[in-house]
This record gives sequence, structure tokens and C-alpha cells, in this order.
Amino acid sequence: MIQIGVDFGGTKVEAAALDASGQVLARARAPNPGAYDMAIALVGDLVARMEREVGQRGSLGIGAPGSISPSTGMMRNANSLYLNGRRFREDLSEALGRSVRLANDANCLALSEAVDGAAAGAKVAFAIILGTGCGGGLTVDGKLIEGLNGIAGEWGHIPLPWPTADEREGPACWCGQRGCLEMWISGTGLRHDFRQAAGQDLPGEAIIERFRAGEPQGTAAFERFLDRLGRAVAVLCNIVDPDVIVLGGGLSNVAEIYDRLPALIAPRVFSDQWRAKIAPAVWGDASGVRGAARLWSLEELSALEQAPTSHARSG
Repeated sequence: MIQIGVDFGGTKVEAAALDASGQVLARARAPNPGAYDMAIALVGDLVARMEREVGQRGSLGIGAPGSISPSTGMMRNANSLYLNGRRFREDLSEALGRSVRLANDANCLALSEAVDGAAAGAKVAFAIILGTGCGGGLTVDGKLIEGLNGIAGEWGHIPLPWPTADEREGPACWCGQRGCLEMWISGTGLRHDFRQAAGQDLPGEAIIERFRAGEPQGTAAFERFLDRLGRAVAVLCNIVDPDVIVLGGGLSNVAEIYDRLPALIAPRVFSDQWRAKIAPAVWGDASGVRGAARLWSLEELSALEQAPTSHARSG
């Protein structure tokens, strides 16, 4: 039996089928359909395509923005707004005739990298998405930790620590708070900061190019970004003390982060030494879909192979 993962991104939906060794046997992408019923149908089509190409039935894990409320079973906090308030996992299970597991997309990144990526073998690992937004996921002994309320790792919605005078108010966040990390250390945050300081609206890639060229405004913006990221990671280290910190998302491709970030973290960690590893995600953009597939373990797959096909709901 294969492991099928579906990564539900804001603009595209990706599916992949993995064998027991983690090799990708089939892969497909489609645009995010932008409507709920069409999303259910699209996942069904992608899963059917995976199984047709491989010639095997598979387990199904979904990586999605937001998370499921433990009290209502409904989706919340998804930037694909049509998912919010819907029983996405249960509706998929009913439509596809199988149990479905669903986790936040940052959690899927964390799980993927803990299984066979940059955090393989780590006791405690934290994965950070530095993309349009800022997400996080936590694993312990290779197991995903989601917490009582299903929000473990949601560090993007805590305030920027040790703020300077001009940071205390902070920009408004879509979650209703002000000054969330997501508004400071994401691609969106970098762009907003540069616009406020330089009076120009540039994408993150252009700001990084200016920094690398030695342009003063670009350099200053990147220095502020790094300092804020260092402060945020230091708080994370003081709480969960990870062995490995894995970075994903578009800004994780900026190589200068890995050289310079440790020196900004260490002085704020409450310890006489700090030596956690900071590394880019081994699987890059594929980590989300791989982690979604790994929401089912190989041991569970073996049990599923022996069970009769049914319309069982999520386990």
C-alpha cells in the first residue's frame, strides 16, 4: 500500500504517492479551485490519478492551511477562506470512502523533515515556514506534537519579543492582533518593513538582491529582518530547546541567514551554551506533500491493507 499526500496551498494543490522507502512514485499539481465543493472533487481526482498511475490503493493525508478545531471538528484559520467552518476532513472521508488525516501545512513540513530530512534522528525539532506568512511545527522523537487545542507550533501569532520603541505597536495582523511575528519575519513582513523605511514597494526577492549588492536600504531591511528572526527563535529555544531548527518557505533559500542567524540567537538564550543546528529543509517545497503522506505510519498502512474497504472516518 502506498502513502498519498495532498498539500493544499493558496494557489496550487499538489499530490504525491510515496512507497515505503519514501520514493515518489507519482506526482501531480493543479490550481487551487477556490471553492469548497470543487476542492473536494479535486482531491478525489488527484488521489484517483495517483492510484491509477501506481496501480495501488493508498492511505491519504492532507496538509492544509489552518487547522481543525478539536471542539467542533471544523476548519479554522485557513487562508483559503472557503475551508473555514467546514468539516473538510470528514467530507473528504465520505467522498473518497476512506479514512483521512489532516494537519497544518507547517506541521507537515516538520514531520517530513523529522522522518527523513534535515531533522532525522533529532530528539526535538522545530520547523519554520518563512514564506508569505510565518508558520511552525514541532516534533519530538519524530512524532508530531499538535497540542490539546491543535495549535502547537503556531508561533507566527505571538508578539515580536524584546521590541524596540518603534516596534511596540506593530502592524495589524489578519488574525485580529497587532505585532504578530507573521507581520515581521515573513516575506510579507520584509516587504512591509522596506516600504515603511524606504518608501518603495518591492518584493522580497528584490530586497534581498539590494542587500547583496550592498545598497543601504536593502541592507538595513535585511539586518532588521535577521535581528527580529533571531529574537523570535531565541524565545522558541527558551521554551522547547530544539536540537534542530529547519527552515522552509521562500526566504529559507537565502543562504546568508544560516551564516549570520546563530550569533543573533545565542546571546538571548537562557543558557551558558547554545548549539542547535539550523538547516534548510532537505525536501524543499516537497516537504509539505511528503509530510502529509507521512501522517500515516508504515505500521498503520500494514493494518489498513488487511482491513476491508469502508467509509471509515478519520483516525
